[in-house]
Amino acid sequence: MTKAIIRRDFLKAAAAGTGIAAVGLPATATAIAAAAEATPFRHGVASGDPLPDAVIIWTRVTPVPEAAPGSGAGGPAEVTWQVAADPGFQQIAASGTLTTGPERDHTVKVDVRGLEAATTYHYRFLFDGVASPAGLTRTAPRPEAEVDGLRLGVVSCSNWEAGHFSAYRHLAARGDLFGVVHLGDYIYEYRRGEFAARGTVVRPHEPAHEILSLADYRTRHGQYKTDPDLQALHAACPWMIVWDDHEVANDSWSGGAENHDPATEGPWAPRLAASRQAYFEWMPVRTGPAGEIYRTLRFGTLADLTMLDLRSYRSRQTSGIEVDDPGRTMTGQAQMDWLRSVLSGGGARWRLIGNSVMISPLALGSLPAHLLGPLRRLLGVPEGGYALNSDQWDGYTVERKRLLAALPDNTVFLTGDIHTSWANEVPRTAATYPASPSLAVEFVVPSVTSDNVDDFLRAEPRTISLTAEGLVRAANRHVRGVELDSHGYGVLDVNPDRVQMDWFAISNRSRADAASSWLASFASAHGSRRLRRAYRPVPF
Repeated sequence: MTKAIIRRDFLKAAAAGTGIAAVGLPATATAIAAAAEATPFRHGVASGDPLPDAVIIWTRVTPVPEAAPGSGAGGPAEVTWQVAADPGFQQIAASGTLTTGPERDHTVKVDVRGLEAATTYHYRFLFDGVASPAGLTRTAPRPEAEVDGLRLGVVSCSNWEAGHFSAYRHLAARGDLFGVVHLGDYIYEYRRGEFAARGTVVRPHEPAHEILSLADYRTRHGQYKTDPDLQALHAACPWMIVWDDHEVANDSWSGGAENHDPATEGPWAPRLAASRQAYFEWMPVRTGPAGEIYRTLRFGTLADLTMLDLRSYRSRQTSGIEVDDPGRTMTGQAQMDWLRSVLSGGGARWRLIGNSVMISPLALGSLPAHLLGPLRRLLGVPEGGYALNSDQWDGYTVERKRLLAALPDNTVFLTGDIHTSWANEVPRTAATYPASPSLAVEFVVPSVTSDNVDDFLRAEPRTISLTAEGLVRAANRHVRGVELDSHGYGVLDVNPDRVQMDWFAISNRSRADAASSWLASFASAHGSRRLRRAYRPVPF
């Protein structure tokens, strides 16, 4: 088993250009928040998408007090950026200047090239003689490098109004993460009070109305990045991010969304364009030639991480037997062709897939189509049985089959979206398990703050959800573990022999000082495509 590498060991390894563990925070969340208030860098710093020779660094400068996010106020601002091998910024590895302004909401985003592989760097920005808080980032190992271990924080569904981002604080404090995978719903689009914590607003959204315009999306992104725990985790390590629906609107698809009414909110295309522009301005994410965000990152010979975009190209959600229509798509043809090519090519020992919605089938009751024969179409029963949530891959069954047929051994799906915790062995359909073998494993992480089962029902914890967990497992035997109550985060530990996901729960999302406790762990041995329960988390 890979040893956890503490701060002094990683610094020693980083100096030699080897290793893939993490170092701790450059400062506490409280110190970061205080520094941000006193400087033009009120939204912190961030980094993302590490390559062996490159990483993206990000900040936002407030050149004058009135130049708030989304305001359009303030003129051009020249910002210097520095990437250094030492915390004192005496050994500068790369630097430059960039002029930002209201046309990009005064954000600064640099894809820094020419760096050394598997190396920890310090970075900062300077404006008008003032330095930003310093961040830590690191580059990936070279593709051919032998890597003994990789540890990632995994999060999803962080709703400002529903609570504090204590999950980020606990991840930032660990000091053992290479980086963070965020699987979508980084912000929420709703108007104030529409989707809070059991109906109670913990922290009010800005602006108060549902966000629709470019100024609205910029304002909302800016508000989220004032959170001190979010700033602390961004400053601690690089993030690998993909969007889901709430970065635009609930249950979005290629031509609209459940939470978008053209009659009162105008055409979909301008709203989508506004949300995407703000996202690219405010997030440390690398895009492709056509603005696509599906991409693959590699960590030596140990693991590939492929991040999917499951909103931009999908067909509209449907129900009943229509989910089996072969013309329906979740990924779009170009992304599916790219994904199948990535999966069929030579890859690392583990193939990690950042997948914003659950791929494992989830049937309601026991109505598998193979028992119904020709009555299936007459009764309108989908091939995998009645689906609980057709916004997931259950609503796109033919394309899911195409993807599952292309999976190499040792594929691990990392999933968010449904605000709850799951450990799944992925079959072709729920109806065929366990007669057909597991094709992959899937780890679903809970929400950072967004409501889950007992929250929606205003029930006491572990009442309705406990019964629901038993029913889900009885009807879906490939679900090896499920917990429908807790908010929190996951930590994925990868070594050549196995992957393990540790789930952690936050004690009270309404409290900024919420504690964290271990919830459960599942592991999968290399070559098994099966899960086993682990009885303690990986030490750090």
